[in-house]
Amino acid sequence: MKRASVFFGVVVLASCAVVPKLAGEPVSIFAIAPDAPETWAAVGVSGDLPITDWLSQFQDETMIALVSEALAANPTIRSQYYTAQATRAQVRSAYGRSLPNLSVSASGGGNSFFFETFAGDIRRSELALGLSTSLDWEVDLWGRIGDGIRAARADLLASEADLAAARLSIASQTAIAWIDLNEALAQERVAVQTYEARANALTLTERRFSSGLTNALDVRTARTTLASSEAAIAARRQASGNATRRLEVLLGRYPGAAIDAPAEIASLEPISGAGNPALLLSRRPDVAAAEARVEASGLRAEQARLALLPGLRISGSASTSEDNLTDAFDPSRIAARLLASLTAPVFNGGSLRADRDAAIARAHASVESYAATVLTAWREVEDALAADTLLAQQEDAQARALEEAQFAEDLATRQYTNGLVSIFNLIDSQTRRLNAESNLIAARSARASNRVRYHLALGGGLPVTEQQDPTVAGTLALEKAILP
Repeated sequence: MKRASVFFGVVVLASCAVVPKLAGEPVSIFAIAPDAPETWAAVGVSGDLPITDWLSQFQDETMIALVSEALAANPTIRSQYYTAQATRAQVRSAYGRSLPNLSVSASGGGNSFFFETFAGDIRRSELALGLSTSLDWEVDLWGRIGDGIRAARADLLASEADLAAARLSIASQTAIAWIDLNEALAQERVAVQTYEARANALTLTERRFSSGLTNALDVRTARTTLASSEAAIAARRQASGNATRRLEVLLGRYPGAAIDAPAEIASLEPISGAGNPALLLSRRPDVAAAEARVEASGLRAEQARLALLPGLRISGSASTSEDNLTDAFDPSRIAARLLASLTAPVFNGGSLRADRDAAIARAHASVESYAATVLTAWREVEDALAADTLLAQQEDAQARALEEAQFAEDLATRQYTNGLVSIFNLIDSQTRRLNAESNLIAARSARASNRVRYHLALGGGLPVTEQQDPTVAGTLALEKAILP
C-alpha cells in the first residue's frame, strides 16, 4: 500500500505498508507507533489545515523576499541537493548492475622477418589484430537484485524528503531570524528611549539641585541610572548585530551586519484550524523520509536473506582475428559459448548469516526510528498549539502592564517635577515602564517565532517563488529521475 505525501507542491510516494519478510514474517511500521487520536489535545483548533501561504499572515513582504533568497542561496540546501543527486545516480547504478555485462578487449602484435637475397637484404613486418568479447550476467533467480533496486529507489525517496525537510527548515530559520532581528532592534529602540528619559531626569535633577530643591545624592543617583541605560544600549546593539549576522549567514551572504529592519513585529490572530494528528503524517517530510528508510532497510534485510540461496550466473565469450573483427559481436558466436553456472554458499564462516541478522536488526531499528519520528512530530505540534494560547495571554497581559506603567511614569515625572516624590520613585517608574515594554516585545516575538515553528511542525508548504539557479531548481521533481 502506498500513500501520497504532499509537501512543497510536489507529490512524493512514501511507503507505509510493511518491512518485507523480516525473519520470514512481514512487519508493519505502524505496529510500533501509537494510534493517532482524532483531534489534537489543544482546545479550539479543530478544523481544516491552515492556509498553505503561511508566511502571508505576518503581512511582511521583506520576510517573504528573505525566505526566497535563503532557499536559493543557502549552502545547506545546496549540500542536500547534491546528496540527492548522488542518491539518484546510485539508483541508475543499481539498475545498470542488474543488466548483462558485456565487455570488449582488443589485442595487437607484430612480427618482423629478415631475408638475405642476391639483390640485398629484405625486412618484412606483419601486424596481427585480435578482438574478443565476453558476457556475464547474474540472473535474478529469487528477486534479490530487484530488491536492491527497490531499496535504492527508497533511498532516493528518503533523500528527496531530506531535501524537502532542509528547505522547510531553512525557510523557518530565516523567518525566525528576521523576527529575532526585529525584536533586537525594538529592544534597542526601547533602550534608547529609556536613555533619553533618564537624560531628561538628570537635567531636571541638576536644575533642582542648583536651585537648592534637592541634594547631591539625587544628582549622583540620576547620573548612575543614565550611565546604566547607556550600557544597556550597547548591549542591545550587540544583540541586534548578532541577530543580523545570523540572518545573513542563512541567506548565504557575508556576515557584515548590513541588513536593516523596521523593528516591528506583527500581531497574529489565534490558530483556528490544525487538521488532525493522522493527517500530519502525510505532510511531514521527515516522516516521509523515515518511512522510505523503513522500506529500504527491509528490502536490504530481504536481500541478505536471499544471499543464502543458490545463484545462477550466465557467461559467454567470443573472439576473432583481423580477418573479420565483426565476428566478435556476432550473437550466434557468443550464444554458442554461453555457460550457465549454479553456485550455492556452503561454508563461509557464518558471515552470510551474520550479515542477514545485522540487516534484520537494522530494519527493526529503522521501524523504531520511524515511531520516534512520529512521536516527535506530534509533540512539536502540540507544543506549538499550547504555546500559542499561553503566549497570546502573555502578550495581552504585558500590553496592559505597559499601559499602566506608562501612566505611572508620566505621573511620577510630574510629581518629581513638583517636588512631591523622590528621584527613586521616578527611577522606579521608568524601570517598570522599561521592563513592561521590553517584556511585551519579547512576548510578541516569541509568539511570532512559535507560529513559524507551528507551521514547520505541520510540514507546511513554501508559498514563495524562489529565484533559483540551475543547481537548485526542480530538485524535488522525482518523476524526472532516471528510474527503471
